[in-house]
Amino acid sequence: MDSQEFRRAAHAAIDQIIAYFDTIQHRPVLPDVEPGYLAKLLPDSAPDSGEAWDDIQKDFHSKIMPGMTFWQSPKFMAYFPSAVTYPSILGELYSAALTGPAFSWICSPAVTELEMIMMNWLVRMLKLPPCFHSSGDGGGVIEISASTVVATVAIAARERHLKQRTVHLAEAQREAAQAQVKTKLVVLASESAHSSVQKAAMLAGTKYMAVPAGAHDAFRMTGASLRAALEQCDRDGLEPFLVCATFGTTSTCAVDDFEGIAAVLKDRPAVWGHIDAAYAGAALVCEEYQGATPFFEAFDSFNFNMHKWLLTSSDASCSFVKRRTDLTDALTITPPYLRNRYSDAGLVVDYRDWGIAMERRFRALKVWFVIRTYGVRGMQAYIRHHIELGQHFAALVASRPDLFQILTPPAFALTAFYVCPRPYLHRPGSPGLDSSEGACAVNGVRPDPPLEVADALTTAVYESIIGGREFFLTSTVVGGRKVIRVVSANPQAEAKYLRRLFALLVETTQAMVGVSGHMPLEHANGATNGHG
Repeated sequence: MDSQEFRRAAHAAIDQIIAYFDTIQHRPVLPDVEPGYLAKLLPDSAPDSGEAWDDIQKDFHSKIMPGMTFWQSPKFMAYFPSAVTYPSILGELYSAALTGPAFSWICSPAVTELEMIMMNWLVRMLKLPPCFHSSGDGGGVIEISASTVVATVAIAARERHLKQRTVHLAEAQREAAQAQVKTKLVVLASESAHSSVQKAAMLAGTKYMAVPAGAHDAFRMTGASLRAALEQCDRDGLEPFLVCATFGTTSTCAVDDFEGIAAVLKDRPAVWGHIDAAYAGAALVCEEYQGATPFFEAFDSFNFNMHKWLLTSSDASCSFVKRRTDLTDALTITPPYLRNRYSDAGLVVDYRDWGIAMERRFRALKVWFVIRTYGVRGMQAYIRHHIELGQHFAALVASRPDLFQILTPPAFALTAFYVCPRPYLHRPGSPGLDSSEGACAVNGVRPDPPLEVADALTTAVYESIIGGREFFLTSTVVGGRKVIRVVSANPQAEAKYLRRLFALLVETTQAMVGVSGHMPLEHANGATNGHG
């Protein structure tokens, strides 16, 4: 492909991308394909000769696009959003043209220096403690994902702990002593924390302990529960070396008790404190959500993903450390072929020493483009708009207590709820219920249906919505109860789509429970038998 062919192909691609965004609301959010569909459409081996771009582009539209889930659709309300905007796409375009591994400053000084500057901008935007700014001992780095970050932190925290525990020993004794200590090391996090924390413990070769975070604590880890878990570790002869607190858990967007946890960490200086704010951390651009940030100073690292909720395409996971030497001491290896006078003199940052991967993309470019295009006020308005949408949807759900119950108050545009059709299920003689139970009411209020019935109905409603392919939602289990998660927080999100989803939920639930007086609970029983 020469420059003229590229110009023609690129112009066509840009036009198609614009058309994609302009029409995305009319496309099914979920693909209608079966596993293995693509292998039936593509040849078994690569072509011997190059093919015309027009043929490749046609195959992209006819074979690849039908198998795509459209995360940018306003009807995508699953997991957490994966935002992308035109400034971010332009950043990726320039980055691809300027591609280079950029593992050291000398490989492309602008790549390293812009990343440092962008991370410092974010420290101020999010009102993070100054200890995370590169003007001191700390600093920020852009990684692939929050999962990568917590794995990196686990390795760095492990090495720091082992070094501190054996610093008094002669070098000949140190390796054996560290091997013995390592068998006792344990990572702690809330039972509501993301699974990546447990995987990080696995990758670090250490144990993992989940700290209780039940309904009585709003599914968040408290300082008291963490202290109790640490004391249990002491009794069991274990050595906690990393505590991961969460600002916005995956299931309910709960915010851990940072004030209480910070107090505990101050009493445990040997324990590395990490904050996983992968999704909800974006809300820290708004002053009203910055109340917890003064307590972040007690932690050693903080991470959030711009590529979830802050207008930037993946990957842009922004990680900050209080002491950058905690990373470089654990991860630096400098063979002769990587040496240069700037690095040897300590004049520059080499980001290859801050993480697991050596090669690094020019991620900071799209961050720069996005921040300059929207500004802090534009980003604040974007976040607040989605939070208002979340409150709007929660109000719709709350307006039908005869069908649904919200598990926890809406948080960061996320609503978690379950199907709980009390008037319909609690009639005398309803299948699956004792007759006297069906007739019972306390102060005129019908009791909730049994947990297994509510769970089965929640599953059935969820599966029906997913099966229709108009909306994409996710479900989870919180406190032993099946719930549906709805989060509408991408650039295309609008209230009308939430209202349409709510109408569909009502329609589906009423059809499941039988508003005409019948109790067709076989829907629920089928969901239990078929998907349990």
